[in-house]
Amino acid sequence: MTTALWCVLVAGLLPYAATAVAKGGARFDNREPRAWLARQTGWRARAHAAQQNGFEAFPLFAAAVLAAQQLHAPQARIDLLAEVFVGARLAYLVTYVADLHLLRSVVWTVGIGAAVAIFVAGT
Repeated sequence: MTTALWCVLVAGLLPYAATAVAKGGARFDNREPRAWLARQTGWRARAHAAQQNGFEAFPLFAAAVLAAQQLHAPQARIDLLAEVFVGARLAYLVTYVADLHLLRSVVWTVGIGAAVAIFVAGT
């Protein structure tokens, strides 16, 4: 399996890491998890928002990797850009929870840019 495909797996699991951060160390209500999360504030609310954004960013990235590989784009380029995407998504989670909003926007742009670059790598 290619590095890029492993990155798809990691990127698909990252939103769950954000969920773990949001729920960690709290008296979490598993009977109504969405309502409980909606009532959170501060870093817990930001971790939950990072989770939601992770699920939003994932489809473009996964489709980009699959399309680039189907089009036989240079695998080394796909792998590198996939690693950039995953690194940016990790940084996004950290900067979101830490309330570093300007840096968060920068790393979000890097991540989306990497996904777009993967998508067009096969053209």
